[in-house]
Amino acid sequence: MKRTMQKGFTLIELMIVVAIIGILAAVALPAYSDYMKKSKVSELVLALSAYKQPIQEFTTTQNRLPTTDELDVKAPTGGYVKDLSYTPSSTSAITAAGTTAKMTATAQNVGTGVDDKTLTLVGAVNYETMALVWTCGTDATIENKYLSAACKHS
Repeated sequence: MKRTMQKGFTLIELMIVVAIIGILAAVALPAYSDYMKKSKVSELVLALSAYKQPIQEFTTTQNRLPTTDELDVKAPTGGYVKDLSYTPSSTSAITAAGTTAKMTATAQNVGTGVDDKTLTLVGAVNYETMALVWTCGTDATIENKYLSAACKHS
């Protein structure tokens, strides 16, 4: 009796491969979704960072923070930034520590759980050098898993 060589795969082998691919997809898709949201949230930080230098320059030359009228803050069109706002703690001459500038960005088109949530950067004025030291605000409403390591809040 002559043995014939098997050609192709058996049904059970194909089912095992399909099951493995299904398990990998079930794990990878949520992680990929979170990764995409995190990358879109980084655009909020970039939008806020665009105003750091103008605020610093104004503070250095004028010895005070700019008012909301003096700093023309506009949200970029399209993308993931819905709105930008700027709030100085004081617009009078800086005479002591504790003066801060607060920039807030509101998200859009990022995805469920992130849209309409906010990210905040706070610039504290160093009284001696008039330099602003920027940190992420603790009042961000975006979940930690979508924020960069520097912006995670407790």
